[in-house]
Amino acid sequence: MADTAPSSADTAAGDALLQVRSLRREFGPTVAVDDVSFDIAPGGSLAIVGESGSGKTTIAKMVVGLLAPTSGTIVACGRDRSTPARGAAERRRRGSEVQIVFQDPYSSLDPRQSGAAAIDEVLALHRGGTREERDRRVAELGELVGLDQRQLGALPRALSGGQRQRVAIARALAAEPRLLILDESVAALDVSIQAQVLNLLADVRERTGVSYLLISHDLAVVRQITDDVIVMHRGQVVERGRTREVLDAPQHEYTQLLRASVPAPGWTPVRRSVRT
Repeated sequence: MADTAPSSADTAAGDALLQVRSLRREFGPTVAVDDVSFDIAPGGSLAIVGESGSGKTTIAKMVVGLLAPTSGTIVACGRDRSTPARGAAERRRRGSEVQIVFQDPYSSLDPRQSGAAAIDEVLALHRGGTREERDRRVAELGELVGLDQRQLGALPRALSGGQRQRVAIARALAAEPRLLILDESVAALDVSIQAQVLNLLADVRERTGVSYLLISHDLAVVRQITDDVIVMHRGQVVERGRTREVLDAPQHEYTQLLRASVPAPGWTPVRRSVRT
């Protein structure tokens, strides 16, 4: 399956929640992202997969506004985001449309702030309302991500990794974004906790209609919560399509290599003897 950039026949400009065209990012002489294009429809979910250094996280940072593209366009929710926001009002508006959840929730949460306080801070900034209204919304978001009042009131150090990531997801959802970027958001979790968070994300998408842009190197994660996938290698898209079709029958040799690197059922690691 050769890479083909999306056209108006695939997703009309007015129908795409996120439209990325000919995106390029240079760091001095290094080209991290080279001519990348894709769409995400309202309520859709797209994964960007590839090994470390493939350019996938650089794309996420450009979409959310942490990096500016060298060239190309980013249109989210009908508004151009190709240049940095001008002023606090525009940054706040952009934050209410697109949010990101990072890999390590402990580093992205204030260690002195409870989960409830972190969520309330976002509500006050983006949604306003009285303290009572925000308290009710904090409780609702906690319930949505499976956190009770005790857990919401705890500091990050008193929570497990999975609970901290649930706080981070609830905090992002507090802005009521239309697009949520998940940048390796379950990579640091144990397998059992990872499965719980993935089920949570699938449920949240079904209940809220939020769209996902998933950045991951884990093909099992990609299969579980995304509809479509693009595969990146050395800054370029080498394959794209429906997630199940690409993962089950990869056409590009790099995608085939990624697929072959996933341990098959029954695989056990080989213990090597240590020479003394």
